[in-house]
Amino acid sequence: GAQDAAIGSHVMEALAGVRPGGSGAFKFDAAKPRLPAPKLYDYDTIKAKVAPSKALTEAVEDAFAQLANGKVDVPMPMHIGVAETAAAGPGDCHIKGGYIEGAPTWTVKLANVSFYKNVEKGLPAGSGVFVVCDAANGGPKAILHENRYLTDLRTGAAGAVAVKHLAAKRAKSVAFIGTGVIAESMARSTATVFGFEEAFAYSRDVSKAQTFCDKMSEELGYPFAACGSAEDAVRAADVVFTQTPGGEWVLEESWLRPHALIVCSGSDQPTKNEIPPNVLKKAKVVTDITAQCARVGEVRSAIAAGVMTAEDVHAELGQIVSGKVKGRKGKELIVCDLTGTGAQDAAIGSYVMDVLD
Repeated sequence: GAQDAAIGSHVMEALAGVRPGGSGAFKFDAAKPRLPAPKLYDYDTIKAKVAPSKALTEAVEDAFAQLANGKVDVPMPMHIGVAETAAAGPGDCHIKGGYIEGAPTWTVKLANVSFYKNVEKGLPAGSGVFVVCDAANGGPKAILHENRYLTDLRTGAAGAVAVKHLAAKRAKSVAFIGTGVIAESMARSTATVFGFEEAFAYSRDVSKAQTFCDKMSEELGYPFAACGSAEDAVRAADVVFTQTPGGEWVLEESWLRPHALIVCSGSDQPTKNEIPPNVLKKAKVVTDITAQCARVGEVRSAIAAGVMTAEDVHAELGQIVSGKVKGRKGKELIVCDLTGTGAQDAAIGSYVMDVLD
């Protein structure tokens, strides 16, 4: 990887001033066949053409099932830390990918996050691309300059799948702890497969919570109320979504309804933790990928606290989706730990190419 980083920097210096697609002094032998260059789809095109939908949620749901059936090749995520220097950072790059057997494409995704100095320059702190490759010839088919939009969509779709399969039968109310773009994606995607009647939201920034509630109420057609505390929101809800930066616990066991489902997506690094370990000890725990959650998710924190082991995880979400393991049996407390999988990226990569091609 050090070699790749070095040659990447060298090549960018060599190509400075070169117009992409311009042949310049270079001549290629047209008689020698080459794979076509990948298409570049910009953020505005992707956002205009791809939106939360039942079909998108079902594509991610099927990816989980295929994962449980051993039909997905998905490596453990890769993390690159960009140290703060005069020329760079601070920031992080998360790399995930996968291939679903039989699909026409496979996907590798780079999600660049926490570049907080960008905010001072009026730029977003996060960005990213999907590289979608042709599964027949291996060539890069498209570069989706999605700036985390598709990552947020697939995260929301995973949350929707969790609610569809794990929420109590008569669940009517939902809470959102954290009211950023992930919360919006969770709300929109879940609405494609499950009908809540009321929602509650909490953010440390009261105006942000109110803006979220106003927007979601108008879009989804049921009332959202901003709460003065996380406790008020959690106590009122049958389903709780947590999607904060993951630096500290966001709820307590005593706030939860006995049959609550917690869908947590804030922990995707070993330094993050939203849910107290005693909650996982009490709950039936479901993961997207247990080995990954034991490394970077909420399960990791519970294992580190000594209250559970990876073997205590009830099932992976795909096992429940595929019918291999029963999910909810009654009114038990359930925690679904979502750290994000390459299977989701592979699924949404294929889905988006069907929409854009």
